[in-house]
Amino acid sequence: MNMRGEFDAADFDSFAASRRSTRDFLPTPVPDELIEEIIAAGLTSPSWSNTRPFVVAVAKGDVRDRLSEEFLSRFEAVKTARGEGLFGKIKALLRWKGLPTSNWLVVKSYHKDLLPRSQRVGKEMFTHMGIERDNKEARDGFWARNYEFFGAPVELFLFTHKSLGKFAASDAGLFMQNLMLSAHSKGLGTCAQGSVAVWEDAVRKEFEISKNYSLLCGICVGYPSESDVNEFGANRIGPSEIIPPERNRNQ
Repeated sequence: MNMRGEFDAADFDSFAASRRSTRDFLPTPVPDELIEEIIAAGLTSPSWSNTRPFVVAVAKGDVRDRLSEEFLSRFEAVKTARGEGLFGKIKALLRWKGLPTSNWLVVKSYHKDLLPRSQRVGKEMFTHMGIERDNKEARDGFWARNYEFFGAPVELFLFTHKSLGKFAASDAGLFMQNLMLSAHSKGLGTCAQGSVAVWEDAVRKEFEISKNYSLLCGICVGYPSESDVNEFGANRIGPSEIIPPERNRNQ
């Protein structure tokens, strides 16, 4: 970067493209000052009227471990209910164990417009990991890693202000991308997680968070391991797939 703040765009494009989701971390602690630095970098992102309509709960140490244990317990209840038919689901409902307490959208199926992309990355991920389609136990085990935060020593929980709806989510997304790129520049890995957003109540038990905010997602943060899973690179679609054609106004 020169004195006028200009930089080589090609270098940035290569750097941004080199960021990948990390799904296996070393137990090495991440210094508090480093966490504060990447959050500060996140806060350089644009925001609606500079409102910054989000808060970030930083879970580490005993808090992180308690949340992981609670999430794994609830996920186990989900698996049990799923295998017991209607009666199992009724039991899960009665004990309120495993069922979403906040973001139900996470457990809904993708719309047909988006499903092919989701199916593709799932198929390619499991193929990369050598997990067969009909190996339910292995698939569940891989999903359960979400609730171990993939071994990351730090989990960030991002809450957005309810009053701004999708605009708050937009701001949070901008914040997340800056944060994750900053982490990448410092040798840290990250993984955004919608999976943890279904049990907001568990997170609230550990942090003082205003009722005006709701849980959007989590972000694992830590140093990547050399596991094969971290070699996986999801397909990146091209611009043509998201740019619609202009209408023919002569018809």
